Amino acid sequence: MEDRRLICTVGLPRSGKSTWSRLVGFPICSPDAIRYSLYGQVFIREAEDMVWTIAKYMVKSLFIAGHKTVVLDATNLTPGMRNQWISSEWKTEWKIFNTDVDTCITRAIAGERHDLIDVIKRFNERYYPIDVCELETTGSSIYKD
Repeated sequence: MEDRRLICTVGLPRSGKSTWSRLVGFPICSPDAIRYSLYGQVFIREAEDMVWTIAKYMVKSLFIAGHKTVVLDATNLTPGMRNQWISSEWKTEWKIFNTDVDTCITRAIAGERHDLIDVIKRFNERYYPIDVCELETTGSSIYKD
């Protein structure tokens, strides 16, 4: 639907995605929150399919409930991750957080989340920035504050 907008965050862990998501005032779908509500911890590989299935239904349900804009607070680091959020049911926009790896690691340490250091490094190696070709192919756009 033309009047529905899904703003998807793109960035490393601790890049500022969740902080921004809370500040903009739109309803948020957070896979991290889904993980905690399901099994009380950060990550269980075997449960990831369920987490993402719930996230997709959550986004749809927020639109059905009448919200015109929804935020997906996730890393969305690769085209494959991002393509899941392209739909004829809404317009997809990307809010990009270009926070460098060292800053993300510093924030993880400051927040006593040393477990995220290796995750941040690994995710940085996998990160594939959005380019014009991807935007044109998917019909998505960059979110402008």
